Amino acid sequence: MRVARVFRLAVADALANRRSFYVQVIAMAINDLTWVIFWLLFFNAVGNVRGWNGDDVLVLFSILLTSAGIALGLLGNSRKLGQLVADGEIDAALALPLDPLAFLLARRVDTALLGDLAMGPLLFAYASDHTPESLAIYLGGVACASVVLVGFLVTISSLTLFFGGRGEQADLGFQAILIMASYPLDIFGGQVKLVLFTLIPAAFVTGLPTSLLRDFDPATALALLAAAIGFASLGVGLFRLGLRRYASGAVWTQA
Repeated sequence: MRVARVFRLAVADALANRRSFYVQVIAMAINDLTWVIFWLLFFNAVGNVRGWNGDDVLVLFSILLTSAGIALGLLGNSRKLGQLVADGEIDAALALPLDPLAFLLARRVDTALLGDLAMGPLLFAYASDHTPESLAIYLGGVACASVVLVGFLVTISSLTLFFGGRGEQADLGFQAILIMASYPLDIFGGQVKLVLFTLIPAAFVTGLPTSLLRDFDPATALALLAAAIGFASLGVGLFRLGLRRYASGAVWTQA
C-alpha cells in the first residue's frame, strides 16, 4: 500500500502542469503515428514480408507501445537506476520502510511515454480481430512484455552497483531492445535471433506476444511467462545483491 501511495504521488506530480502533460503525450502519440503511417505505406507497396502483413506489424507495435508505456512511462525510473546509483540518489530509499527497488520504480512517471501507453491500445483496437480471446492474449502478452522489459533494464542498471560508472549501459540496452523489438522476429537470422532470446530479450517483448496473437500455442505462452518470471527474478536478485556492496555515490560522501 505504501508503494501504491508513492505511485499516486508520482502521477499527481506528472499531472501538476496539465498543459505540459498533454503537450508531451500528444507529441509522443504523433511521433508513434508517423511510424504507423510508414509501415502502412511500406506494406501497401511490397505486400507480405515472410508471412507478415500490415495488420500483423500494427499489432506488434500495439504491444511494443503499450508495454513501453507501462515499463518506461508509468515506471519512469526503470532505465535510470544506474544514474540514480551513481548520483547517490538511492540513499534516501534505503532509509525508508519500503522495498528500495519498488520505491525507486514507482516514484517517477515519464509523461512523454504515456503517449505510447495511449496509442498502443488504439492500434490494437484498429488492427485486431476484436475477439475476447485476442484481447485476453493481448493483455497477457503486454503484462509479460512489460515485466521482461523492466527486468532487463533493472538487471543492466544494477551492474553499476558492481562496476561503477554512470549507468550508460542502461541507455544502450534501452535503445537496443526497443529497436530490435520494432521489427518482426522472422526477419532475423539464426545468430541474431539467439541474441534476441538471451542478451537482448526483444523476442519476449514483441516477438512471442505477436506470435501468440497470430497463432496461439500453449508452449509459446509458457515460454513467455517463464521469461517474464526469469527476468523479473534476475533483476530483483542482482539489484539486491548489488546493494550489499553499495557505498553512497553522493558528492558529499566522497573524499
